[in-house]
Amino acid sequence: MELKNKLDQLLKRVEKPGRYIGGEFNSIVKNGEGVEANFAFAFPDLYEIGMSYLGLQILYNVLNKKQNIYCQRVFAPAADMEELMRQENVPLMTLETKTPIKEMDFVGFTLQYEMSYSTVLNMLELGGIPLYSKERGEEDPIIAAGGPCAYNPEPLADFIDLFVIGDGEKALPELLEKYIQCKRKGMCKADFLKEACKMEGVYVPSLYEPEYNPDGTINKLCKLYDGAPDTVLRAIIPDTETVDFPVKPLIPTVEAVHDRAVVETFRGCTRGCRFCQAGIIYRPVRERSKETVLKLAKSQLANTGHDELSLLSLSTSDYSCFEELATELIDYTKKENVSLSLPSLRIDRFAFDVLNKIQEYKKSGLTYAPEAGTQRLRDVINKGVTDDDIFNSIEQALILGWKHIKLYFMIGLPTETYKDLDGIADIAKRIIDLNYKINGPKGGRFNVTVSVSNFVPKADTPFQWEAQNSAEEFEEKHNYLAKKLKIKGVTFNYHDNKTSAYEAVFARGDRRTGRLLYEAHKAGARLDGWTEHFRPEAWEKAFSESDINADFYTTRKRNFDEVLPWDVIDCGVSKKYLINEAKKAYDESITRDCRLGCTGCGMNRHVNCAMDGILKNPLSKEEGGTDE
Repeated sequence: MELKNKLDQLLKRVEKPGRYIGGEFNSIVKNGEGVEANFAFAFPDLYEIGMSYLGLQILYNVLNKKQNIYCQRVFAPAADMEELMRQENVPLMTLETKTPIKEMDFVGFTLQYEMSYSTVLNMLELGGIPLYSKERGEEDPIIAAGGPCAYNPEPLADFIDLFVIGDGEKALPELLEKYIQCKRKGMCKADFLKEACKMEGVYVPSLYEPEYNPDGTINKLCKLYDGAPDTVLRAIIPDTETVDFPVKPLIPTVEAVHDRAVVETFRGCTRGCRFCQAGIIYRPVRERSKETVLKLAKSQLANTGHDELSLLSLSTSDYSCFEELATELIDYTKKENVSLSLPSLRIDRFAFDVLNKIQEYKKSGLTYAPEAGTQRLRDVINKGVTDDDIFNSIEQALILGWKHIKLYFMIGLPTETYKDLDGIADIAKRIIDLNYKINGPKGGRFNVTVSVSNFVPKADTPFQWEAQNSAEEFEEKHNYLAKKLKIKGVTFNYHDNKTSAYEAVFARGDRRTGRLLYEAHKAGARLDGWTEHFRPEAWEKAFSESDINADFYTTRKRNFDEVLPWDVIDCGVSKKYLINEAKKAYDESITRDCRLGCTGCGMNRHVNCAMDGILKNPLSKEEGGTDE
């Protein structure tokens, strides 16, 4: 009660107190009776970011349906709240019951972005929990982590007790049930971790120790416990059709970045872009039926009162029943006065018909992601988009009345030259000229926004061995593009170079980069994904104190036979396939969409990829197939 009173006093002195009060519509409060495992779902960012994350809603729903498990939430406090918490000695608490996270059985962090790692350490410190796992005792909670960044767990290996790799709806409930069983037997934490490591999708870093070569590369990862697996296969849900999906999601009390009903149409992607980690780690494609998607959408809208519905996937229009689904949803949402959002569309004739119906009266901006400025480089990255695709679809958009086109590109891609950068400017100029040709000088205001992000090589992609551009090279390219894009009607945006470099260190870092993270935390780094909170001086000091050479992790190209820090994790796609794709990139050779026939990535070793189109006409070894 004293802590709650203290918190109430702090809320009067901070901006957006609604971030910390809980009690949202559809939130769950259990009385504790029969609960044997208390799990804090920790999102290492502000409330309004975390509450926009569908994964939170999914796991909150799945875990709380179990009577003996209670999932509560905790988010990073904003700077004003953190300052007061430290002054008044108020620990970080869960929203549901205001329980200090130190008193929970588990604190589980979702890792969506490498620049959130400093916030993970800050949240542990605010909770009064020792940062290093080796310093924590039986009275401390088990610290877990999952999410896409967990596919390279090593930078956080000294701080996290266990990682959950893969589909959380499958792995996390099973892990907590295992914990309950071990708890009933009176087993200590160390013994529980030894039991947990035998489960699919669970990696316990303390049971392994890396051995390094004289040149700093990894020789091997040594097992410290014979029962630990040589590699950890990610947990995979073979079919999402029958998997529980939230129809009563939490309604945030503070406006979230994405405050709307969301339904996942399918998981995975078949396109095979060589830079894209999500396209690899979420394989294979697993679709929900049209009837199930419609049922979930209508139930969510009825249970929330949201006035916007969005479909979620990596490529929405690749859904096999997209035309029928979109048509029915348009009719339903118009009748219910609900706006419909269909992100991640690959713009073709039907997609334009859909967008035209959705935005019949007010046409917002259309977004394209060519990723590269020339056809040659788009073939290198296996984007599967041609110049004709881009300009034919944009011509349709201009004819239908769109006034703002957003283009997303990546710079620093393997084999990139300045000719490819010229191609970015050329695409923007051609769109401006095309608009003038179609709509003339009296066509009204028209704008093209060109946004470029810096290529960061990611684990489990064909480009995981590639060198990243240095900060100086990125800056030169940004300056070059800024001059080239001084075109009337064109706006140019680009990503910060320093954060891209630090992101890359952790994206492909080994266990030694944990020293860097610890020093950055000591220097005050937190909420590094926010421009206003990012402190480059803290990171510069951390590099100096930790004696970490950033170039070793960023600008160094790896050999295919090098032992990689994340080799202990099996994402389901074979390394042989990734190497073959990397070689095909340099040959500027494309690999077809695997909906048109299996490309031999190796997923069939673990789960049946069969759906319409998949497994028909598999590639030969010469074309890109593997032995798996």
